[in-house]
Amino acid sequence: VQLQASGGGLVQGGDSLRLSCAASGRTINGYALAWFRQSPGKEREFVAAIARSGGATYYTDSVKGRFTISRDNAKRTVYLQMNRLQPEDTGVYYCAAGVRVITSSLGLPTAYDYWGQGTQVTVSS
Repeated sequence: VQLQASGGGLVQGGDSLRLSCAASGRTINGYALAWFRQSPGKEREFVAAIARSGGATYYTDSVKGRFTISRDNAKRTVYLQMNRLQPEDTGVYYCAAGVRVITSSLGLPTAYDYWGQGTQVTVSS
């Protein structure tokens, strides 16, 4: 599976962005999908994940109520709607796909098999 992330940009605090991650090579129906982000000097951080069925979603505490992850299996795409953006949300956002991701490992980068190239999100204050 090849993943291509897009939708990043430079916005002001309080603005919204929607990130997209398109998959090619095979369908994504059998994959758990997630978004991580990384800021300079920091480790890659879990942001959100969505189960294979799309019925369950998971978020890190700092984005709950502001970000929404969703998937469209027919379009082979996962989305991250980001509202009320804050400067602390700045970073490179990566999408990831995993075949054997279990709930307890959703937040671990090592649980995922495929990664997109990242898209930069910069939020000014």
